[in-house]
Amino acid sequence: MALITADFISEKLMRTVTVKVILPTDKLAFPGMPVKDARPYKTLYLLHGIFGNYTDWVSGTNVQRFAEENDLAVVMPSGENMFYVDQPGANNYYGEFIGRELVEQTRKMFHLSDKREDTFIAGLSMGGYGALRNGLKYSDTFGRIAAFSSALIIEELPGRTNDAPFFMNRRDYAESVFGDLDKVLESDKNPKWLAKKLVEEGKELPEIYMACGTKDGLMGANIDFRDYLLGLGYHVDYDEEEYGHEWTFWGHEIEKIMKWLPLGDNVAGISSGNVGI
Repeated sequence: MALITADFISEKLMRTVTVKVILPTDKLAFPGMPVKDARPYKTLYLLHGIFGNYTDWVSGTNVQRFAEENDLAVVMPSGENMFYVDQPGANNYYGEFIGRELVEQTRKMFHLSDKREDTFIAGLSMGGYGALRNGLKYSDTFGRIAAFSSALIIEELPGRTNDAPFFMNRRDYAESVFGDLDKVLESDKNPKWLAKKLVEEGKELPEIYMACGTKDGLMGANIDFRDYLLGLGYHVDYDEEEYGHEWTFWGHEIEKIMKWLPLGDNVAGISSGNVGI
């Protein structure tokens, strides 16, 4: 398993960005074991939550082992605290970066499939929102979306004030990220608006997996969005466990979606866990 840190200049963010990439290129096989064919890798673009960066998923879960076992490439960018949406005034086009540029650049760098059915997006919390928003907006790129404990806060944004002591709950912070809060519900920053638009346009709908802990304050918003998608005719798989907003839960969920994604039969290989067998 190759674990790669790559830096490149982003046109959409106008600066050097860093991504972490899991690439199962160095899988070894014992004599007589089947060898993986040379097809391009199916790819998961995996987004972190607020306060995090491109290292979070590797340090917080066993995603590296799961990706190796399933011959899946995983690309993990940083989204700052900007919810993976565009802020034109600051030239931060995070949505276009995630939905188009990152996919195009990593396909140039690595042996990744360019097929929609082989390209997936997922994330937790802020990244769960980012996966839903960008997976729906760029549905021609992503065939499946997985979202864990998603920060589906859009509907409460218009009522925010600047009285909150914590910056994340203040109106001025929300405006810096999402723009005019009085217009956000009828915009492409609202996953419900995007989901309905895809149906109205007769587009092929991505399959969606959602999960949330039963002790998580975001559970109500996640159930509401799940039911909204089901009402529109989306195929949604939903999971919950008795956890809060925490890494133990997300570690369970990243393993579960390895079975949910259409990855096919994996090929066993040699790793440090094979020593002594």
